[in-house]
Amino acid sequence: MTASLLAFLLTITLLTMTPGFDTALILRTSAASGWKKALATSMGVNLGCMAWGVAVGVGLGALLLASEIAYNALRLVGAAYLLWLGVGLLLKPRGALTTDLPEAKKQSSYRSVFMRGFLGNLLNPKVGIFYVSFLPQFIPAGGSVALWSIGMAFAHVVIGTIWNGMLIASTQYFAEKLRKPAVMKVMDRLTGCVFIGFAAKLALAKR
Repeated sequence: MTASLLAFLLTITLLTMTPGFDTALILRTSAASGWKKALATSMGVNLGCMAWGVAVGVGLGALLLASEIAYNALRLVGAAYLLWLGVGLLLKPRGALTTDLPEAKKQSSYRSVFMRGFLGNLLNPKVGIFYVSFLPQFIPAGGSVALWSIGMAFAHVVIGTIWNGMLIASTQYFAEKLRKPAVMKVMDRLTGCVFIGFAAKLALAKR
């Protein structure tokens, strides 16, 4: 049991540190909207992971592995969501932190950034496939699949929170420069391109 747990923690730490959609989203939010909203984004990402962990634990994750229709439906919805985020950043990059405007408050509210992180993970079936194929490898013989899956997902969340905190802290060091109007526009457009790239990758992905 100890060997399985240590192997899982080592592997999931390395995977957490590998840059992906979550990293791009958190860094962009941290630089543009501050560490508090970046933390809210991170919490959304983590809740998405926990949702998949619970789903795998109760057997719903296996549905994605068995059903081509369910997998493709969720994959296309997730790709469409990432595409929507990316195109929005390309067409309407921010040039300033106009937080005094009602629309700006709506777009950068804590609920909004939280939901971006949450939906970004929840609508990505590859997270579910990853969990349903990855977590069972570390469940000891005779162990409860539900309890171990949820427990390992929680461990993933803890590691992710620590890593995201380090990312947010490093971004805040350069916060003033990153918030200059010209830099913000470039950053938003680059992030938009990254999101569109992830959308294309997800849309074309094979299991």
